[in-house]
Amino acid sequence: MKDRKNILVCTFEPKNSRISAFEIHEWIHEQLQVDDEKVTVVQIDGPKRQVFIKFSEPTYAQAIVQRTIGSVNCKHSNGEICNVQVDTLGLGTKRVRIANLPPEIRAEKIRVD
Repeated sequence: MKDRKNILVCTFEPKNSRISAFEIHEWIHEQLQVDDEKVTVVQIDGPKRQVFIKFSEPTYAQAIVQRTIGSVNCKHSNGEICNVQVDTLGLGTKRVRIANLPPEIRAEKIRVD
């Protein structure tokens, strides 16, 4: 399965106060310097303090991560400054157990990319 390299995940520090949707959109435009026409979806996960930004081009998210070195500051309307971790969203690796599989079957035969 391919990684979702066209999705940027921005994780805000949980110790700081919550940020409004308007402030998030302003932060995306000003701090990340994102072109509006390249964004297809912005999703906010309030409890996890994460913002997901999906781009039309898969290389755009990676370019933002490289330009910001994975970290950007965000200034709240109350003057509070918090650190935001910026990274591409990946599916990661899952460990799966298969019952009654003969031991002579190699793992390379089972893996699917």
